[in-house]
Order: sequence, then C-alpha cells, then structure tokens
Amino acid sequence: MSERAIDRLLAIMARLRDPNGGCPWDLEQDFASIAPYTIEEAYEVADAIERGDLDDLKDELGDLLLQVVFHSRMAEEAGHFAFDDVAEAISGKMVRRHPHVFGDEGERSAGEVKTRWEEIKAEEKAAKGAAPASILDDVPLALPALTRAVKLQNRAARVGFDWPDTSLVVDKLNEEMLELSAEIAKGGEPDRLEDEMGDLLFVYANLARHLKVDPEAALRRANAKFRRRFGRIEEKLAAMGKRPEDSSLEEMDALWNEAKREERGG
Repeated sequence: MSERAIDRLLAIMARLRDPNGGCPWDLEQDFASIAPYTIEEAYEVADAIERGDLDDLKDELGDLLLQVVFHSRMAEEAGHFAFDDVAEAISGKMVRRHPHVFGDEGERSAGEVKTRWEEIKAEEKAAKGAAPASILDDVPLALPALTRAVKLQNRAARVGFDWPDTSLVVDKLNEEMLELSAEIAKGGEPDRLEDEMGDLLFVYANLARHLKVDPEAALRRANAKFRRRFGRIEEKLAAMGKRPEDSSLEEMDALWNEAKREERGG
C-alpha cells in the first residue's frame, strides 16, 4: 500500500470519528464494542484464503486493516498511541525477533529460528516487567477454544508436561470417551456432560497437535464437507420433487452415501 493510500484511509477514519458531523455509529464505538468485528474480519480473511478467492482476500484484508485503523484512531483520541506508533512497534518487533535476518553474522548463524523467536519474546516480556506467574497466563482467552487448547498444550510441552508418544494420547482419548459414555448412561446432569465433553475435546486437540494437524482447520474442512454433501442431498431430493423435511432419515442417509461415492469417484 502506498503512503498516499494509507493516509487517505486514516483521514477517512478521522472524519468518521469527528464529533462535528462524523458518523453517529462510529462515534458510539469503543475498543470493547469493536473487538467482535475485529475477530470476525480475521475469520473472513481466513475464509477467503481457504476458498482460494484472491479478489475476496483483497477486500477482506482491507476490512481487517480498517479494524487496525479504527482501534488506532480511538487510542489516538484518548492520547495513548496512533497508527504510526502501531506500525513502528511491529516493525521494531519483527527486526528484533529476526536476528537471523537483520542481525550481524554471528546472530544470523545462531540457533534454531523458532527457539530464538521464543527466547526473544520472553526477553521482551521480562524487560517490560510483565513476566506472568504461570507460563500459561498470557495465552489469550478470546482465542477459539480448540486453538487455545493447542496453545496451552504447547506451552506445557515446553517444560516436559506432554505425552511422549501419540499412542498414549489415543489411549487417553479412549479413556475420556468411556467416561463420557458412562455419564450419558447415568443420565448425567448438563454440567457433568459438558465437563466430560470438554475433556474429550481437549484430548482431541492434543491428538491433533501430536499429529501436526490444526484442529480448527480440520474442523472447518469437515464443516465444508458436510455442507457440500448435504447440499447434494437437497439437490437430489429437489430433482424428485421433495424437500429434506418430507424425507426419511433412511432416504437422506442413502443419498448422503451417494454423495460420498460421487466425491470419491466411486
């Protein structure tokens, strides 16, 4: 993006937030009210990438950039920081955390990239006097639950709290499934069922981590597959003059299996 283009965007946001003739909706917003939109726009960027739609990706990245500009404008109005400070902070951080690229010859040849990144992050936090009481403290609460589970597990694994073998994770998965099944058989209370279901999902996330699979990406893929195959059920029923609500489970299940065979070329 050229300097002219970003300056135009900053000026637009300043106009929207101007108490004299700005946009009433934009003027009502604060960090907390805008945060859900910021998260939503990040997901829409990920969605465009997953669909391979580069035109849409350009638009979604613009929407996400607007969120950064919006937060920065509100912070500037309150006298905290401005957009330039945000850009300068991330520039400095990227240079610091890539000594293997921007450092001297000794730094460029020292250590594994990921290890150095984590070491430098820890040094930065210590310099701020913001060392957490627990290594898990700064894993963001607002992350999607499966992503946060993996991050928590990765942090614990750094200090040796981890299953040494994937087969042991599978054993734990089976154990948690039995516990959930036992709770279901007892007609468990909602809190107990939620607790056992949570344990099971946590181990699923751990298994995905051990298999080097992103559980969020895997579930998004499964969601897309379900949407695609159910769409074929709807199409096949429509060709027969029927709707899903007019069909039996057996009929829809048979059409589901047909859709599976079509996808697999069988």
